Amino acid sequence: MTHIPILYEDGEALVINKPAGMPIETPRKGGPALTDHLDSLKLGFQRAPQAVHRLDTDTSGCLLLARNPKALKRFNAAFEQKVVSKTYLGIVAGPVEDDEGTIDLALSKISSAEKGWRMIVAKKGKPSVTHWTKRAELAGGLTLVEFRPETGRTHQIRIHAQHAFGHALLGDPVYGRKDPRVSRTMLHASAVTMPREGKPDITATAPLPADFEKLGAE
Repeated sequence: MTHIPILYEDGEALVINKPAGMPIETPRKGGPALTDHLDSLKLGFQRAPQAVHRLDTDTSGCLLLARNPKALKRFNAAFEQKVVSKTYLGIVAGPVEDDEGTIDLALSKISSAEKGWRMIVAKKGKPSVTHWTKRAELAGGLTLVEFRPETGRTHQIRIHAQHAFGHALLGDPVYGRKDPRVSRTMLHASAVTMPREGKPDITATAPLPADFEKLGAE
């Protein structure tokens, strides 16, 4: 059974360090998923916790879970009101010239029989904003970048990186290409903070995964 580290815990919330490669919900083709672990994450509570937001299967790191329906409703509202702060680290498969910037490109979902579904940049798409800072230049022409998404569109960081830098995230099979150096798209949800009225902020930081450290990202 996969061990799922807990980064934050109180009476209404958990933040877990989701392993890379684990989908949140059981895939259509079957296989292991976070849903298989929710009972073990009750930790003495009657109800199993529920994921408040999404992380791609490949993405590791901070995932907020609500421990009761009232908390889930409040947390969902906080995400809709854009008061939740999320920080990601990604390894870009090429050089990044500037030190920081903001990517403001609307996104839309398309689907085709040959390629399945993906997101594209589209003027009439949903507003999508990502702030970024270059953190380090790595060996092999790679770049470690910190991303702070203002909106939460599907694949937002992945497609924003590819358009803004001319290089996708390392290992991204949809917006870039698979890479023999890695076994996944190199994106990690490194931190999350959610303010709460009358209570301390929910805040958690996920340590850098081993596959990031192996590429010199420290």
